[in-house]
Amino acid sequence: MMQKLKEVGYEIVDFEQKADIYIINTCTVTNMADKKSRQMLRRVKEISPNSILVAVRMLCTSGKRAIRKNTRN
Repeated sequence: MMQKLKEVGYEIVDFEQKADIYIINTCTVTNMADKKSRQMLRRVKEISPNSILVAVRMLCTSGKRAIRKNTRN
C-alpha cells in the first residue's frame, strides 16, 4: 500500500509528524491487538483532529470465508 501511494505522488512521513491522511492497519485477532488499534486511532485524532483517518484491517482465514460467502451472486 505504501509503495502504491508513493507511486502516485504521496509523501510518506514518520507517524509523529503531522499528516493530512493517516492509514492505520488494524488487527482484530486478539483483545490486546484490538486495544492497541483503538489507542492508535485515538492518538491520531489527538495529533491531527482535522486529518483524514483510514482504518484498514487484516482478515484472518475465517473472515475471508465470511466475505466470500456474503459476496457471492
